[in-house]
Amino acid sequence: MNIHDKKYCLDTNVLIQAWQKYYSPDICPSYWVILNSLGVDNIIFMPEQVYEEIVRTDDDLSKWLKSSQIPVKKMDEQVIECLKDIYDADPNHKYLVDNTKQRSLADPWVIAHAMRENATVVTKEEKITAVNSRKIRIPNVCEKMNVSWLNDFQFLMELGVEFICRRG
Repeated sequence: MNIHDKKYCLDTNVLIQAWQKYYSPDICPSYWVILNSLGVDNIIFMPEQVYEEIVRTDDDLSKWLKSSQIPVKKMDEQVIECLKDIYDADPNHKYLVDNTKQRSLADPWVIAHAMRENATVVTKEEKITAVNSRKIRIPNVCEKMNVSWLNDFQFLMELGVEFICRRG
């Protein structure tokens, strides 16, 4: 498969952490230009739930996302079937969503959409390896469901993205 035939489904944390920490548009505007370009080329997309998690806060990232050209996928019957498959595969998958803190609400949808689109999940989450942990993360579920995943740095390397730094 040609690298440009691959699709990538973005997790919320990939955008939020990049904006707030290491790819701030003030120091790395090209990151956001590249993401937009990848959206135009239908290489990346996000589930509607990821989009909603970000735009519910009225900040600069929300404004950028609203004007970006990254496709936002709505749920359909096939996505809902994928979600059912995720929960049927392992009772621990219910811990993917943190209901007590109303966090990670989009996580199961990221995996379900990736399954539906035969896409690779891009996330900042790390796999939980402790056997006795009740925590579960996107990488754990992806592996159980045979969905490929990688972090955003691996994603950029896989696409051959290179940033050029210069002094302003």
